[in-house]
Amino acid sequence: MKLNIDGLLVHFPYDYIYPEQYSYMLELKRTLDAKGHGVLEMPSGTGKTISLLSLIVAYQRAYPLEVTKLIYCSRTVPEIEKVVEELRKLLEFIVKETGEQSSFLALALSSRKNLCVHPEVSSLRFGKEVDGKCHSLTASYIRAQRHTNPSMSSCRFYEEFDAVGRQVPLPAGVYNLDDLKAFGRRKGWCPYYLARYSILHANIVVYSYHYLLDPKIADLVSKELAKKSVVVFDEAHNIDNVCIDSMSVNITRRTLDRTQANVETLQNTIQKIKETDAARLKEEYRRLVEGLKEANVARETDVYLSNPVLPDEILQEAVPGSIRTAEHFVGFLKRFLEYLKARLRVQHMVQESPPQFLKDVFDKVCIDRKPLRFCAERLRSLLRTLEIADIADFSAVTLISHFATLVSTYSKGFTIIIEPFEDRTPTIANPVLHFSCMDSSIAIKPVFERFQSVIITSGTLSPLDIYPRILDFRPVTVASFTMTLARTCLCPLIVGRGNDQVAISSKFETREDFAVIRNYGNLLLELSGVVPDGIVAFFTSYQYMENIVASWYEQGILENVQRNKLIFIETQDAAETSMALEKYQEVMAGSQGRRERGEQGKPK
Repeated sequence: MKLNIDGLLVHFPYDYIYPEQYSYMLELKRTLDAKGHGVLEMPSGTGKTISLLSLIVAYQRAYPLEVTKLIYCSRTVPEIEKVVEELRKLLEFIVKETGEQSSFLALALSSRKNLCVHPEVSSLRFGKEVDGKCHSLTASYIRAQRHTNPSMSSCRFYEEFDAVGRQVPLPAGVYNLDDLKAFGRRKGWCPYYLARYSILHANIVVYSYHYLLDPKIADLVSKELAKKSVVVFDEAHNIDNVCIDSMSVNITRRTLDRTQANVETLQNTIQKIKETDAARLKEEYRRLVEGLKEANVARETDVYLSNPVLPDEILQEAVPGSIRTAEHFVGFLKRFLEYLKARLRVQHMVQESPPQFLKDVFDKVCIDRKPLRFCAERLRSLLRTLEIADIADFSAVTLISHFATLVSTYSKGFTIIIEPFEDRTPTIANPVLHFSCMDSSIAIKPVFERFQSVIITSGTLSPLDIYPRILDFRPVTVASFTMTLARTCLCPLIVGRGNDQVAISSKFETREDFAVIRNYGNLLLELSGVVPDGIVAFFTSYQYMENIVASWYEQGILENVQRNKLIFIETQDAAETSMALEKYQEVMAGSQGRRERGEQGKPK
């Protein structure tokens, strides 16, 4: 289907279009024309993704100098894959309709864990392990050592990409994560570094929110993306939480114990190098005196540790004299570590602002604000100088250095809370220090300032005026669209009382009431016996869901529900939840197929 959206020819790869899709594209076009930001709400299931892609791709084709790149941000890998498949369908339709070969390059980018094809590294279970092992094979100083010691292990995929892949651009087309891995295996190139290199000249990039909102990642991956780009944050109803989490740090006793082990390892390594290669430490000292933080910035593989603060906040001056030498810096870390240990010995909750915390640090252990600000940068320099192979082992001291830099950089918009107990174990002493960002606009501010148009969109953004306020930006377009229904197929129903006439509600005051929990369980059980297909039960939080499910299990309610339906439970693990949703969809498709064939049997 071809559409005229306010004078712009838009190819739409479906035979029918909802009225709200047309209106959505109209508002999106006005936002792009105004070169401003927009907040657009349209219900889930109304084709929001294809509407966005169709309009922006059409705009890119009509005005290639006005919009050079689409940066599409989504939350999870399955959502990213879904966007890429919609995009593939759209570009194939455009080729079919125009008869012209597409010159568009569109690709998805994810973590090393999802893109690695190295047999040994890709078999590791956790993302941090994959990152650390990858660094131990590809860091420039490790590769330099390989010239004198050829027996050291290497990543042939990265070596081949570094030798050949940079000179040969990725061919035009649409690449999801599996396509990139298949291409990498075929060419013998690393798919992860190929994707990171290719996003600079790609027309469309699809990746996670964190690649733009988390300063530690954005500085590495998205630093050079063009200003004339359109950024889309899809499913953005939780974007404020993502912003807050990206700038927050939690420190426990276990973190401090691991940090102490890291500091001792650093001290031992420094002593060995002083005995064998003192010139290396002298060269680092000279570089820090001159203030050339990135003078020896080697290849992309070395920049594993990035600065946790926003680019504008990074100081461009020399590292303070008190932490320039490696021994002095390790001593500085020890003092700060002992202070944090003392602060975690609390019997009641403590809350204070960053300035109060810094004053206490200075009073107790005589640590000034300035060396704290350089802590992350100084640790990065030291790890590079010491040529540490497996940086994943130093995640604890890295976290402490990030906290030091953040707490000394930002005086407003943050708070420090020290609690003697964790939420999960309120009776066991396990103190935790929360450095919490309270202002979500801090993390997203550079995105609004840097890119031409930013679109915040989701199915549930109401009330619309709250997002411009909490994210601190001025949108040129704010619009909400309702779902068009050809027939009356929704029946909102509020059940206020159970079978025993006890009022039921999930409000905080009554949610732990045994009668309320039992009545909700009985309601679910009765519905499971009469509803032919799927039921989705929503809980207000993960913790509340865990408590209710445990109670239903003890009462035998879940066992009875399972006689009627299979049960799939969402968890906080993204992989487990993706698998549960996939299996739920398979069961639903099978159930509907049996009903269409008129077969009897247990409904799923």
